[in-house]
Formats: sequence, structure tokens, C-alpha cells
Amino acid sequence: MVLQHKYPVTQAAETMNIGLSTLQRWLRQYRGEIRGNTPIATAITPEQRRIQELEKQVRQLQSDNDLLKKASAFFAMEMSNDKKSR
Repeated sequence: MVLQHKYPVTQAAETMNIGLSTLQRWLRQYRGEIRGNTPIATAITPEQRRIQELEKQVRQLQSDNDLLKKASAFFAMEMSNDKKSR
């Protein structure tokens, strides 16, 4: 309502009988989520908390994968050097 129809935030808060700061916080959070930013410490629903956990797990797995790629390249180079020196 506020974003799609340019409805004044103060009027929307009064109409919905919620605090102005609450509506402003929701709007900030929503705009951030649209840009792809996920709230870090402000997960409201169990689904949001689960998404945060999964995103953290993805970051860890990507880091682990990068490390394994580097280790694989290192050991492949070592094996190649050993074969050349024989």
C-alpha cells in the first residue's frame, strides 16, 4: 500500500493501528529484502531463521570447496614435480 500506491506512511500506520516506527522498520526491512539483503539479527519468522541458517551453511560449504580445490591443485602439482624429478 505504502510502496505501491505512494500512501503516506503516517496515514498507513494510523489506518492499520500500528506504531509509525514499526511500519518504518518493516518498510526498511522489506526494501532490503527486495535488494537481496537478508536480515542478520532481525529474523522474525522461523522460515527467515531457517533461511539464515541455510545461507550460513552455503557460505561454509563454498569456503570448504574452495579450500579443497586449492589442495587438489597443490597435490597435483606435487605429483607432477615428483614424476619429472625421477
